[in-house]
Amino acid sequence: MRVLVFGRTGQVARAMAAAVPGDVGARFLGREAADLADPDACARRVAEAGCDAVVIAAAHTAVDRAEAEEDLARRINADAPGAIGRAAAARGLPVVHLSSDYVLAGTGSAPQPPDAPTGPLSAYGRTKLGGEVALRASGARHLILRTSWVFSGAGGNFVAAMLRAGAARPLVRVVADQRGGPTPAAALAEAVFVAARALVAGHPGGTHHFAGAPDVSWAEFARAIFAAAAMDIAVEEIATADYPTPARRPANSRLDCTGFERAFGLARPDWRAHLPGAIAALRAAA
Repeated sequence: MRVLVFGRTGQVARAMAAAVPGDVGARFLGREAADLADPDACARRVAEAGCDAVVIAAAHTAVDRAEAEEDLARRINADAPGAIGRAAAARGLPVVHLSSDYVLAGTGSAPQPPDAPTGPLSAYGRTKLGGEVALRASGARHLILRTSWVFSGAGGNFVAAMLRAGAARPLVRVVADQRGGPTPAAALAEAVFVAARALVAGHPGGTHHFAGAPDVSWAEFARAIFAAAAMDIAVEEIATADYPTPARRPANSRLDCTGFERAFGLARPDWRAHLPGAIAALRAAA
């Protein structure tokens, strides 16, 4: 199986590159080869690829910055997946597209299934939802894989932020009224390859959820990080209202992943088992 991956330096793309199955040929396109801010150029890359499946593993993920640059975020997160999907449909290629818990309203407290009502609270969420809509309308057979709270040893995530905060002060204030499932990038990469293989084999696709377990609050996640890092740091639980940000976050990011497990045989990964490796990699890179 030959896979064209949009993304090269992000957490998931890097995790995919580190775990390409032996019978898979994967080509990873960075911004210099395929800038998602130029959807037409991305469509041309699909036309030239000679692949069996396409994966969209890149996005505008700066959640707060997207509030000030929603037009750019829309080109990258919505227009580009639509253009890629149309180019893939013209060649009969399936598409795996990574999406986000931010497309959901985040109400209630129960895990949200893939057919839960959407209702993004932020520019990032609106543009990611736009990408889902555009891909569905493109005509390409596709699998939209929503995930949450991705972390790895590559930096740019909550684990890295907590290690920096803990090195600077003995007490960290962390939001406790948002809950979700931290997702190891390595486990998500495996899920993407499994989904791509299934699509190539004829799976009809659809929208699925895949996130780590167990579900926790950000404050609980922070405590687990400090424990795994052997750092004696106190965590003070605060409300979202006490930590204002430009973008609103969903209070409930819990994702019901049972459909993905039934369809593809992959259970939710235990993120706690992935923490030590992520911490060691982040420290080695510091």
